[in-house]
Amino acid sequence: MSYSKVYKAESDLTSKKKTSGIQIALYVFLILICLTYILPLLWVLNVSFKTNKEIFTAPFALPEKISFENYSIAWTAGKLGISTLNSFIICIVTLVLSSLIGSMAAFAIARLRWKGAKLAMTYFLTGMMIPVHCVLIPLFTRFSKLGLSNSLLGLILPYLTCSLPITIFIMTGFFKGLPNELIECACMEGANIFQIFFKICLPLSKTGLFVTGLMTFVGNWNELLMAMVFISDDAKKTLPVALSKFVGPHATNYSQMFAAIVIALIPTIVVYCAFSNKIVDGLTAGAVKG
Repeated sequence: MSYSKVYKAESDLTSKKKTSGIQIALYVFLILICLTYILPLLWVLNVSFKTNKEIFTAPFALPEKISFENYSIAWTAGKLGISTLNSFIICIVTLVLSSLIGSMAAFAIARLRWKGAKLAMTYFLTGMMIPVHCVLIPLFTRFSKLGLSNSLLGLILPYLTCSLPITIFIMTGFFKGLPNELIECACMEGANIFQIFFKICLPLSKTGLFVTGLMTFVGNWNELLMAMVFISDDAKKTLPVALSKFVGPHATNYSQMFAAIVIALIPTIVVYCAFSNKIVDGLTAGAVKG
């Protein structure tokens, strides 16, 4: 065997060792990241079955007895049923409206030719840069004058406004990635603008709808600040506001509070476990093509 072949074999072996070392380090890093996210959730689930005494004496040990009493008390005493229903109503209505309005605006910006397209996109993206805290007081004042405070509609409107920029941004990327020949073919067949949008472009961009819909639902489901400011009636409060009731000024029932937190986490965990692949694929496709 010649010297060049021996040198090449040694180089390939060294390269494989480096590659395997990088892969092992990457796997270790990913495992640590997974544990960082999963372990707190498992600890909250474990603590939700304990009594307050067990939480303070052995916070990391398994519960002495598995009982769902904390969940039943949290559900009834905390009125989580009506709060969960209110959150579902607000999130579903906001999801439908933001998906429809946002996708139509994104289609107009991405596929229609008009002078104000770039200016409109800049205007919508500006909404992603404005913190909610800056508009909280003006919104509360205006809603009080219009009679929208202390109502579900008073939460749907700001939630919808906050959800539209990211929806338009992601859906614009999807619509720009569609082949021009497909739309030209539809125009030659006599399809109008609404048929092109609803029958061709929107079905082909359903992954983007999944992504924006999930982001809208989860973001509004966990929102607390505006819900606490705009809603004062207990019968209209959302689930995050109901969770804050378990924390008192003088005492806190931690066992029931953690049980309520688990109940509030279940919908978001189910959603992410069911559609995690669509979230990653959709975000990548929409962001890169845009």
